[in-house]
Amino acid sequence: MAAAKSGDTVKVHYTGKLSSGEQFDSSAGREPLEFTVGAGQMIKGFDAAVPGMNVGDKKTIQIAPADGYGDRSDDAIINFPAENVPADMKLEPGMQLSLSNQQGQPFPVVVLEVKPDVVVLDANHFLAGKELIFDIELVEIIL
Repeated sequence: MAAAKSGDTVKVHYTGKLSSGEQFDSSAGREPLEFTVGAGQMIKGFDAAVPGMNVGDKKTIQIAPADGYGDRSDDAIINFPAENVPADMKLEPGMQLSLSNQQGQPFPVVVLEVKPDVVVLDANHFLAGKELIFDIELVEIIL
């Protein structure tokens, strides 16, 4: 059987951990993750690990922030006007919220600080700036 290559649709089982060992995601107990290799559907480091794998192969990879969710960016810190927060909404640091961009697409943010005139929000991906470790098993190459 041929090894996975760019353009193949594959199914993988995976477990994602931080360098501390803390697990942040896993396909265990779920259907395997299906994606097309090289199509930009996955973070760069994960996508690059699959070509050359055969069905049944397992590997552990380390992904630097640049090949994962990028570095944390100060540009992703948003000063949201407090007057735009509904009066009945009690915000506290650490709360996770969802805002909509100009196209109406939702994106997650975390409340960093609540001030009288602004709410400081962090729109960085929660894995931005972190080294990631993935255990990957190639389950199927869909022809």
